[in-house]
Amino acid sequence: MHATAFNQQGNLAMTPRDYQSTISANVSPKDAYDKIARVSEWWNKATTGATRKVGDTFKVDFGQTWVEFKIVEAIPDKKIVWRVTDCHLHWLKDKTEWTDTKVVWDIEAASDTTTVTMTHVGLTPAVECYEGCEKGWDFYVGKSLLQLFTEDRGLADQK
Repeated sequence: MHATAFNQQGNLAMTPRDYQSTISANVSPKDAYDKIARVSEWWNKATTGATRKVGDTFKVDFGQTWVEFKIVEAIPDKKIVWRVTDCHLHWLKDKTEWTDTKVVWDIEAASDTTTVTMTHVGLTPAVECYEGCEKGWDFYVGKSLLQLFTEDRGLADQK
């Protein structure tokens, strides 16, 4: 995704933006927050650790590829921020490309619908992983997590 911006000369320029995905479902903000934390049900069954409150750490393990996170901000039913503390993305030149990036989950309610916006801060079109990681997040947030919201059954490990 790109945002419209102007460069120093005042000309229209394209500015790279962090990856973002938004889903909406007929769930409460509490239910959305709880289901985001159920990482092993919508992303990776081999997830270990705690995923709910500030200071919790967890690891998403795909074998050769793995990512370790620490929760650095948590406002129940409103927002949760995961910071990547270490990773090994085996198919990339820079296998630690995600380290120090953040995954931000913003949760907003309007009548009977809750909207979740996930932003992977640091995952921009300028990084090697972007195209492949965009497809992965599109599936795991846009399909698997959404299905966990609507049918209480995600699609972990299916991409």
